[in-house]
Amino acid sequence: MGGVIEVESKPGVGSKFVVEVTFDIGIEDKKKMEMGKESEVSLDGMKFLLVEDVEMNMEIAKIMLEDAGIEVITAENGQVAVNIFHNCPEGTFDAILMDVRMPVMDGLAATKIIRALSRVDAATVPIIAMTADAYEEDIQKTAEAGMNAHLTKPFNQKELLQTLRNLYVDRTTIS
Repeated sequence: MGGVIEVESKPGVGSKFVVEVTFDIGIEDKKKMEMGKESEVSLDGMKFLLVEDVEMNMEIAKIMLEDAGIEVITAENGQVAVNIFHNCPEGTFDAILMDVRMPVMDGLAATKIIRALSRVDAATVPIIAMTADAYEEDIQKTAEAGMNAHLTKPFNQKELLQTLRNLYVDRTTIS
């Protein structure tokens, strides 16, 4: 296979094996590897609706987004988010970051209502779940509600922004 195998061993200590093999990868594999690298998609100038009931969590997420040049509108629960989205012109928001557990109206119910609105962007705006719920059934519930991605709290800025970039890349390659 044209590779190299190296071995370092010290009696009573242990052994280290290094195997180097070159493989040709297909176009699809190369695309997946490139997507795994931090995307160069700029989020600068985008406008997001951030829905979070815990003030500190909202401030942290808002700072993470604003540092990337994103304009952020906030809502403290799902009902306020639905009202804001419904009362804004179509295409106002590039994405919605939605907490799942909130008083008044939770994120799952708010997402279902937004998805059911009779506006073009209601069906297409990316909605990202932000929740401490990380089990497979929780991820399934957010997908069934109409959410496009699932971020488990606590998340860091790099993870948040890469998720958003990936959603943006997916939307532009599908169009």
